[in-house]
Amino acid sequence: MEQEGVQSGVESTLIFTSLLILLMTITVVVFFVVYQNRKNKLLQEQKDEKKRFEREIAETQIEIREETLRNISWELHDNIGQLLTLAKIQLQTTTKENINEVSQTISKGLTEVRSLSKLINPEAIKNIDLREAIQLEIDRFNRLNFIDSNLKIIGKELEIDKKSSIIIFRILQEFFSNTIKHSKASMLTVVLEYTLDTLIITATDNGIGFAAPENTNKGIGLENIKNRAKLIGAEAKFSSKKGAGTKLSIHYKL
Repeated sequence: MEQEGVQSGVESTLIFTSLLILLMTITVVVFFVVYQNRKNKLLQEQKDEKKRFEREIAETQIEIREETLRNISWELHDNIGQLLTLAKIQLQTTTKENINEVSQTISKGLTEVRSLSKLINPEAIKNIDLREAIQLEIDRFNRLNFIDSNLKIIGKELEIDKKSSIIIFRILQEFFSNTIKHSKASMLTVVLEYTLDTLIITATDNGIGFAAPENTNKGIGLENIKNRAKLIGAEAKFSSKKGAGTKLSIHYKL
């Protein structure tokens, strides 16, 4: 009887041990499958995010080109065209007294052509330098008397990823466009502030402002700016009140 009891106990122990090992094996397999699924899902999300980022870069470059072509069209018609017309009129009535005026008009026309050549160059978009690109926009606004604009640099300038620069520049272009078309502002100020690890960009106008998006299109525009900022790990914030202007702040980790 004792042997039967001992044998029964051994069998019970073996069964229990086998079940425990089986349970542990199943648990390990389940954890491994769950881990692999999560890993594969994360990798797929990273691939999708990379594709989305590259697609956004391509779309942004196209938008910058389209905006640039619109700017060139305006400058050719409203600025260079007027300068050439004025030069033609001055040449028709040229005297020794006004020869200097003719020369100055032609010089202004040449300066405008050189500025346009920078905008036309496709490499300027691919290898965009953020400060220079913003300065070109600021200079154009001032030349054409769109709005009194200025750019300020605070701190030591640091190198910025080229693709991030394209996104940031397009965000600012959207803000500039809204300011000039809708805000009724007379002044626009852009500040690039470099700290040890962050670039803080602020664009401020003194226009009519807004309390909240007044229509769907404006709301979509604001969301587009915020979503584009997220793509490069930046944060975009708006602050505005009716009658008190609008401010866009972008915080970008260097």
